[in-house]
Amino acid sequence: MNTATAFGELYGRAPEGEWAAPGRVNLIGEHTDYNLGFVLPIALPQAVRAQIRRRDDGLLRLYSAQGGPEVTELRLDDLAPGSVPGWAAYPAGVVWALRAAGHAVGGADVRLESDVPGGAGLSSSAALECATAAAYNDLYGLGLSAPELAQLAQRAENAFVGVPCGIMDQMASMCCRPGAALFLDSRDLTMRQVPVDLAGQGLALLVLDTRVKHDLGDGAYAALRAGCEKAAALLGLSALRSLDPSGLPAALDRLPAELQPLVRHVVTENARVETAVAALDAGELTALGPVLTAGHASLRDDYRVSCPETDLAVEAAVAAGAYGARMTGGGFGGSVIALVDATAADRVTAAVTAAFRAAGYAEPRALTAVPAEGARRLR
Repeated sequence: MNTATAFGELYGRAPEGEWAAPGRVNLIGEHTDYNLGFVLPIALPQAVRAQIRRRDDGLLRLYSAQGGPEVTELRLDDLAPGSVPGWAAYPAGVVWALRAAGHAVGGADVRLESDVPGGAGLSSSAALECATAAAYNDLYGLGLSAPELAQLAQRAENAFVGVPCGIMDQMASMCCRPGAALFLDSRDLTMRQVPVDLAGQGLALLVLDTRVKHDLGDGAYAALRAGCEKAAALLGLSALRSLDPSGLPAALDRLPAELQPLVRHVVTENARVETAVAALDAGELTALGPVLTAGHASLRDDYRVSCPETDLAVEAAVAAGAYGARMTGGGFGGSVIALVDATAADRVTAAVTAAFRAAGYAEPRALTAVPAEGARRLR
């Protein structure tokens, strides 16, 4: 059954169109965006697809093919932060954010389906937000740019859902382009598309979903962000982005012991993004490998957002011949990316799977990341 037919059977009328917004993999630059630093994500081919038709009665009806059999019906006037549980909070939050920003938008019938693995650290939530934002932008003739839509989607996640994320996920879902990584400065949202020709160099980027899920809204993520903001304030900075690497040793000496590892990670991670961009610009993609592995060590030892499963996946992938590997996403589980020769992808996947089996962990899921298109209208 095609999506338009499925929408018609659900709501009794045809959709006005269909939009898609992708998940993402972050090559490097983890937990730097809310510190106004650098990030380097790519969009995935896996995406959320949204079929939508406007309503004029103040109702928002939401259905997800992956979210259960029920349609969630909401009144626009009742939308408020914390008022909508579960997956529906993400698209509902976008409508709330648009209205709160003064845009005269109404309700809609919405049908969503996704092949972005949920809970895998691949930004399925941002894809939900951005597909909704792109659709509303077109249907209501708002004329908003992709970065403006990304900021509204971030506002939805921060204020409506309650996750204090940075801007990377939404910018990646809205702004990435095929065959490129998005080099984004989170301070001023300047960006550059950096070519990533993996296939041309006989390489592949594996994504290994450890199946370990962690809710970023449960407080751990917020505590990390608060720690970074406290450190910046103690150093007299607006954000840790402003700390030059040459000043890192002296800055650490001025901070309480518990804040030093957070600052060290953020400052060195920003430098790793710049190193990675230089390697991509030079066409030396295999040079990304050591950058990825160093980034994982920092996330594991300084930021402490790794877990035994992601550590094992990185270790097993590198031992099996990956140029480098690291956890991607907010942490506490999710996915690991590994840069490998295309001919070695199956061998590395098998090695990680065997290591998980030996450790008694659930078998990881594997996919190959191909830099894909950001949010767009399909029909």
